[in-house]
Amino acid sequence: MDKLATKWLWWIVCITLAVGAFFIWRHMQPETLGGNFSSGNGRIEAVEIDIATRNSGRIKEILVNEGDFVNADQILARMDTQQLEAQRREAEAQLQQARYAVETAKSQIDQRMSEKEAALAVLGQRKAELEALRKRMDRSEILSRKGSSSVQDLDDSRARFLSGQSAVSAARAQVSAAEATIITAKSQLLGSQSMVTAVQATIERLQADLDDCILKAPCSGRIQYRVAQPGEVLASGGKVLNLVNLEDVYMTFFLPTNVAGQLSLGSEVHLVLDAAPQYVIPASISYVADVAQFTPKTVETASERQKLMFRVKAKIDPELLKSHITRVKTGLPGMAYVRLSQRVAWPARLQVKLPEPTTSQP
Repeated sequence: MDKLATKWLWWIVCITLAVGAFFIWRHMQPETLGGNFSSGNGRIEAVEIDIATRNSGRIKEILVNEGDFVNADQILARMDTQQLEAQRREAEAQLQQARYAVETAKSQIDQRMSEKEAALAVLGQRKAELEALRKRMDRSEILSRKGSSSVQDLDDSRARFLSGQSAVSAARAQVSAAEATIITAKSQLLGSQSMVTAVQATIERLQADLDDCILKAPCSGRIQYRVAQPGEVLASGGKVLNLVNLEDVYMTFFLPTNVAGQLSLGSEVHLVLDAAPQYVIPASISYVADVAQFTPKTVETASERQKLMFRVKAKIDPELLKSHITRVKTGLPGMAYVRLSQRVAWPARLQVKLPEPTTSQP
């Protein structure tokens, strides 16, 4: 009788343990969402920006450390600029020299214009003298034909007239020479002005290089890595820092074809992170792939691997990120839940629940 009672007691204990284990297992199973919802697993990601040098050079100082929050246009690092500053001073001296050359060329033009005016005056005088000599020669010819003047006087008048013609030709040559010197002076002026423009462009280029030696944050974010250290010499494009843009945070996940086809850009997504399952973070779909692909390895079941999946990106509102900026971390795994019918309410466990806001800057 004792053995039978012990046997029955043993069976009752086993059945009780089995029923308890079943209810515990059922309690631990995730709540089914039904056909109006779907989900996919992914990780929190953010746009990463490499802060790099445009020109080669030595790092003078780095003003931030890993983990620091920075604002847009905040100075992060400076490169050594001694050589560039010397080149700029040299270019500024060349600019001053080129400006002096411009002034000199202008003075030369004025001088050559004055010389031309003088040559024109001489030419006018020689023409007047030639006209007087012509008239005298004509009178000598008339007098010579009448016998009132000697042949010698006529020959002298003709010689003076020919000499006057030569003087007019010489004066015209002087005017042409003056015009040529004016053209030369104007060419020198254009060359000097071009030199001024070229040197100014050189100064602007050097100033742009100097500005690029001050590395600034292109946006608000957090410093993730210090890739280089002060004193290191980097080539053009050398990375100094890695910045995470905390205003562009999203989760990438995958959904089957029949679900992805029902989604549209801007559709609501609720995110639940493994590190903080008590919170539900709102997001919206910002991208749906237009080409299907095989299920990625992050989906664990063998049956799911046989299906084609679409890559979906859910972006978190930047204003929400600003109010929780110190809590934003990339790489955290979690689940993304989508609602296929807008007429169906989100279940209680997927209602939006956020932590208390923090300040926008630490």
